[in-house]
Formats: sequence, structure tokens, C-alpha cells
Amino acid sequence: MIYFTELENLPFYDVKGKYLGALKELCVDPAQDSWRVASYLVRGPKKNLVCITHEQVQSLSVRAGQTSVAADSIRCYAPDEGLLRIKKDILDQQIIDVNNRKVVRVNDVDFDIQPTNGRTELRVVAVNVGLAAAMRRLLQGLAAKHRIRSVTEVFPTTAIPWEFVNLIEPDPGRRLKLRISYDRLAQLHPADIAEILEELSRDDQKAVIESLDEETAAQAISEIPTRMQAALLESIPLAKAADIVGEMPPDAAADVLQELPPETSAEVLADMEKDEAMEVRELLGFEENTAGALMTTEFIFVHESATLEGAIAALKNYEGPLESIHAVYLVDNQAAFTGTVPLARILLADASTPLKGLAAEPVISVESHEDAKSVVDLFHKYNLISLPVVDDRGHLLGVVTADDVLEVVINHK
Repeated sequence: MIYFTELENLPFYDVKGKYLGALKELCVDPAQDSWRVASYLVRGPKKNLVCITHEQVQSLSVRAGQTSVAADSIRCYAPDEGLLRIKKDILDQQIIDVNNRKVVRVNDVDFDIQPTNGRTELRVVAVNVGLAAAMRRLLQGLAAKHRIRSVTEVFPTTAIPWEFVNLIEPDPGRRLKLRISYDRLAQLHPADIAEILEELSRDDQKAVIESLDEETAAQAISEIPTRMQAALLESIPLAKAADIVGEMPPDAAADVLQELPPETSAEVLADMEKDEAMEVRELLGFEENTAGALMTTEFIFVHESATLEGAIAALKNYEGPLESIHAVYLVDNQAAFTGTVPLARILLADASTPLKGLAAEPVISVESHEDAKSVVDLFHKYNLISLPVVDDRGHLLGVVTADDVLEVVINHK
């Protein structure tokens, strides 16, 4: 194992022993091999920067590096945005540790020296975020390398394997050239992604959200405070924002659109799918902190005369978020709400059982204009998981779920 702090300023010599300069940077080419150091940037005596390719490195140690070619075969460095530079892009940068689901700052980078076909390759092993790495940085150049190693061994080491590192690149064009993937991040629970987002700067938040698919981004954004949601959506392209809002639950979409400036909200709605925009517009018509504003319009309802088979068919055809299904709601011929059938009763009943006979008692609902406190009181009084919302004629409009009520309680503490 060798560290970047031990490699920086390492003297380099050509095959004839001629001094080339001091090592200043290591570059990885993600398009070719995301583990191998592809090139070594060396600053010569005349301050010129030359690029030694990995094929030209014959030997490497903590004392010096040597090439397998003469100095005149080594080209000058030409900037390449497709290369990942260890010092510039990784050292001291915030990165996402997807394995431990957190944001960390890199203090050092660990490498492995591997002999390959008569030459030497340097491969990235891990990024180091522990105190030992911080101490190596602090002592760099002040003592011999072996002495620094012995001193820092007493401090705790925290290394994140390279495979678990998600880099954050704010520039979309450069991100594409680097082929940075956020696939592993997208596999995390939305709440974990939301927690990571809250630790990042706005530019880094934007980079992460733009790199996730719309469904994952919507789930993650729904977990952060509404004001932060609005600020983040304002910072990304309109089309991407509209796609994300379209994937959010209608009630969450309405909440965040209310936080946006009216003109921005109107632009997002105009760019959304017609059906999705219509649902959200209906919710925007309700006063803030009322049952109507809290409810979601994604729920399952059937006619009160339906049997268990009808409920199962409705469940199979449901396309909304599965976590919002707590019950099947019954309506009469005038679309008035008449009862709630909990899912547990559906699972335990015979297939031919009429749903009306499975409805919970008493029949509980709330009118859309009732305030949030009334909603919370009903949840507390009847130990509810969900609460149907009706208009003044008893027509079923939507459902308030327990997670919406929990958010109200937390926000009003």
C-alpha cells in the first residue's frame, strides 16, 4: 500500500537516469479503467508539466519513479476533462460513501503497486477519510516518509473501498466525459438519499438529482423539507423539474409547487403530463393546512356492492405507490363515501364476501375544509392509518395518510 501523500513530489527519472521532475498529479481514465492510474503528471525543473503514461512507468516506490523510455519520448501535458485527477477531483472533496450512506471528505487516497509485464502499474484501492490520513497530510514534507508512517499508525484509519465511492461532479458535460455513474446511489433507500442531499452544497445537490432517474429523484426529494425541495427544483432545468414533480405523490407535488414562485409553478405544471397536472391543480385549490391540502388523490375505491373479487381486481389495476395502500374505500351510486375496508380484512375473508360486510365501524371521514388539527385529532382518537376526505355532499375526494399527519405533527412542534 502506498498513499498519495507519499507519492506527491516524488522524483521521477527517465530510463537513462536523467531527472525529469517531481510528481504533481495522478490521473485515472474512467472510460478505459476506473481503477488504474493512466498517467503521471510531472513538473520539470523549468516548471513545464509532462505526462508519463502508465505504459512508460518501469518502477515506482516511495523513494522514486523511473520510466522505461528516454525523456524525449515523454510528451507535454495537454488538459483533458475526461481524466479524473486524484489531487484536483478527489483529495479534499466531498464524496458519497454509498456503502455507509453518508457524505465524507477525502484526506488521502490509497494505491496498490502492481508489477505488470516488466513494468509497474498503480491502482486505486480506496479513499481515506480517517484521522491517520489527516495526520499524514499535516506532516507531509516535515519528516521522512517512514517516520510519518510509524507516527500515524497509532491513529484510527477509515478507508472506503474505491468500489463504494460515488464522486460528485457538478458540471454535467464533464460528468458525461468522466462517465460518472450514480447507479449505486440510486439503489439506496430514498430516506438515505435525502439525508445525503441535506449534507451537500446546492451545486452538489443539483449534480446528484440531475444524475438520478426521475422516479428515484422524486422519492428522495419527497423526503427533504418542502422549502429545500423548492430551492432544489428551481436550480435544475425546467423539463427535469417537471418530470420529477410528475413522479411525486400529488399531495407532495402540490406542497412543493406552493413553495415555488407562481410563475415557476405555472411553468412546471405546463410542462407536466396532462393527467398528472390536473390532479395537482385540484389539490392546489384547497387552502393550506386543511384536510384537502393534506390528502392524496391516489387511493383505491369500488362500489359498495362489490365483492372481495372486485377489490382484488382493483388492487391489481392500481398504479399508484404501494406504500399508500392501507384500505379499499366504498362509494354509492352518487360517489358518496360509505365505508372503509382495511386490507387485513380483505386478506382474511372468503372470495365471495360482500365488501360492505367487511367495512370498519364507525364510518369515519373528514370534510376537505377542516383544519389540520381536526385531522390530527381524528387520527389520534380512532388510531387511524388513513382518513377519507369528502366534500360537503359526502363525495370521496381523497385520503390523508398517517405519514402526512406525522409530518404535520413534527412541523408544528
